[in-house]
Amino acid sequence: MDEHKHRKRWKWKKKHSIIAGVVVVIILFRLLLPTFVLRYANRALANLDGYYGQVADIDIALYRGAYQLDRLYLNKVDSASGEQARFFAVQRVDLSIAWHSLFRGALVGAMTFDAPELIFTKEKAEIDAVAKDTNDFRQLLKNFMPLRVDRFEVHNGSIRYTDSTASPIVDISLEKAHIVAENLKNTNREGEKLPSTIRADAQAYGGTLALDMRLNALAEQATFDLTAEIEGANLPELNDFFIAYGRFDISKGTFGLYSEFAADSGRYKGYAKPIIKDLEVVGLEDRNDSFFQRAKEAVVDLVGSILENPEEEQVATRIPIEGSFGQTDVLVWEAIWQILKNAFIEALMPSIDHAIDINSPKEVEGRKGVFDAN
Repeated sequence: MDEHKHRKRWKWKKKHSIIAGVVVVIILFRLLLPTFVLRYANRALANLDGYYGQVADIDIALYRGAYQLDRLYLNKVDSASGEQARFFAVQRVDLSIAWHSLFRGALVGAMTFDAPELIFTKEKAEIDAVAKDTNDFRQLLKNFMPLRVDRFEVHNGSIRYTDSTASPIVDISLEKAHIVAENLKNTNREGEKLPSTIRADAQAYGGTLALDMRLNALAEQATFDLTAEIEGANLPELNDFFIAYGRFDISKGTFGLYSEFAADSGRYKGYAKPIIKDLEVVGLEDRNDSFFQRAKEAVVDLVGSILENPEEEQVATRIPIEGSFGQTDVLVWEAIWQILKNAFIEALMPSIDHAIDINSPKEVEGRKGVFDAN
């Protein structure tokens, strides 16, 4: 009897020792996992072709299937000199399973960026370079998020363009951006032509930017319907840009831009409608400028006054843009006509026209543009 109790007690101890051992292993694994993942991430970021980056810390939340990258940065590396230029930095990236999609039977991921900053510099901002940077950045995110991303959100983001070779140095940006992209892998609203959405807003020099886009993120060719507008941007705050590239500054004025674009089956159609209100180029701050500088700014001011609608006090045009990917037609004469129409006939409305939808690209087929931008 005593031997039977002894065996029973021994089995009980053995069973609980195994359970305790497993628990200890799990705890150790949980404690060491962030260190292993951090080392892996930093090795991957340090060995990227053309880039160098690091992550300060990694937190793992197994209970919700997520992990966070803290204080991540990624710099572009010049292949000749080895010098680094800032490209991307973010305070925190949260990568997790999208539970709302999982309940519908789709195993996809969600990403949230806190205070990200994306920087384009002049020597790196050619169209081909931007496209390469974008593709490389997408591949980097895929490396960190093994699941297909169905949703991402950006809080307090910024996008900057800098040119340190200009005089004065140009540094322009969109700030406090909030971006939400949903249903990128079409986990719901199946059967719709444009099932995915991207919405964004940001601050732009005292004004605001708003973007609303419906798209098919899974389509082989770009398929989307987009509206975007900038309102109330204060032009004098952009004087470093005007001085560097136009050799004049602006005393007063606000800028707005209203645009619609749609793309389908390799073709696209849309317009951009820039509107400048209350424009004054010559001001009291120019009294110490040279004679030639004041004369140049006076000419710019005169042209602005001639083309300004007297009632609305605005210079505006509407630039139609259409074509197929690889060939763009900018309808220049239509844009010139719209400038004259705004100045002398009827002021253009500072708003979206609601003239473009997903069916508009069909009108482009077989049409020859006035001016080939390529």
